[in-house]
Amino acid sequence: MKITIIGPGKLKERYLKDGIAEFVKRLTTYTKLEIIEVSDEKCPENLSPADMEIVKKREGARILSKIHPSSYIITLELEGKQLTSEGLANKIEEITVGGYSHITFIIGGSLGLHSDVRKRSHFKLCFSKMTFPHQMMKLILIEQIYRSFRILKNEPYHK
Repeated sequence: MKITIIGPGKLKERYLKDGIAEFVKRLTTYTKLEIIEVSDEKCPENLSPADMEIVKKREGARILSKIHPSSYIITLELEGKQLTSEGLANKIEEITVGGYSHITFIIGGSLGLHSDVRKRSHFKLCFSKMTFPHQMMKLILIEQIYRSFRILKNEPYHK
């Protein structure tokens, strides 16, 4: 099993880097994890809707170029389905039983995902109706992936 996480922007904050590194280390027991950071577009506050679409399209093209063709794609979207931690574990198990050995999670930039990326999605996942910074979402997602593997292996998870 291989899991890839694709998202825009370089992670800069030390506390997020440390948290992600810890869960990446823990996940080595269960899966091969790859994090791909694509460059994000500059996004001034006063963009018109047309300019916002251009920004999303550019970021989306970079994301799409990194997707492995045989991967099961899960996009993180506000319009997606909310799952419990057990539900995410079950979804991962369902995907692998369905014949996929590679899952790609996609996190959008500050303006969200372009429709071209959303169309490629096999499953739209919503972590919350609240909005999180995309850099922080990487840490939250990786923690939940780790928790999913612990659940699937019937191992305790208290941290």
